[in-house]
Amino acid sequence: MSVTLERLDATFAALADPTRRAILARLARGEASVKELAEPFAMTQPAISKHLKVLERAGLVSRGRDAQRRPCRLEAEPLREATRWLVDYRRFWAESYERLDSLLEELP
Repeated sequence: MSVTLERLDATFAALADPTRRAILARLARGEASVKELAEPFAMTQPAISKHLKVLERAGLVSRGRDAQRRPCRLEAEPLREATRWLVDYRRFWAESYERLDSLLEELP
């Protein structure tokens, strides 16, 4: 399997979980610590850390080093790659529907 397809698989697998999507939505507003990310959830920090590891493996999140804390930040490139992949399939379906419309118009 190509590296691009493996990255897409990891991205979509990470996005499949509602908690991870909520974490990404929070990080879209700016970086945050694990403690800050855990606050809105009924989960322990270790549970949130497990979700963050999945997001990190997919390249969706990175962790910096800022003195005593390691802020998490959103990395958008995997989302851009997934969007490009989805747009290609959207084009395919749009063209298929256009062909179907043409065929239906030809029917008596």
